[in-house]
Amino acid sequence: MNIIIKKHFLLYKGYKLKCSVGKSGITSTKKEGDLATPKGLFAIGPLYYRKNRIKLPKCNLNKKIIKKNMGWCDDIESKKYNKEIKFPFKYSAETLYRKDKIYDIFINIKYNYSPVIKGRGSAIFLHLSSKNYKPTKGCIAVKKKDILKIIPLIKKNTKISIR
Repeated sequence: MNIIIKKHFLLYKGYKLKCSVGKSGITSTKKEGDLATPKGLFAIGPLYYRKNRIKLPKCNLNKKIIKKNMGWCDDIESKKYNKEIKFPFKYSAETLYRKDKIYDIFINIKYNYSPVIKGRGSAIFLHLSSKNYKPTKGCIAVKKKDILKIIPLIKKNTKISIR
């Protein structure tokens, strides 16, 4: 069973959870920096989490503990574009170890993954939302309590359908 993102809801195994998407909506022509969430069917990658902030429920996903030097490259000039990196890093990259809580736990959505096409967009995650479900820069965001509900149900072969 796939996770479905439809308008401002995440649907999965009987749950209908409110979520936010990119400020520019959902698009089939995603570009780096357009603030849109890509439309399509995607595999999911590892679950990343801050061990010092999250008590992880049992789950079947591959897991990675977020460390202070971890980031995600969003620079089209880099060979590491749309990949996890370690700081220091000479190209533009987003920090995964953040002061705010939105990346305390997230699942990497394998958008623009294999092959990576420069300029098509990077770092599309299912991460934590702000209190008021503020639009994202292209990711999907849900409340912490909601992601913790569904994580134990997600299998490694589950896909995410963004419509």
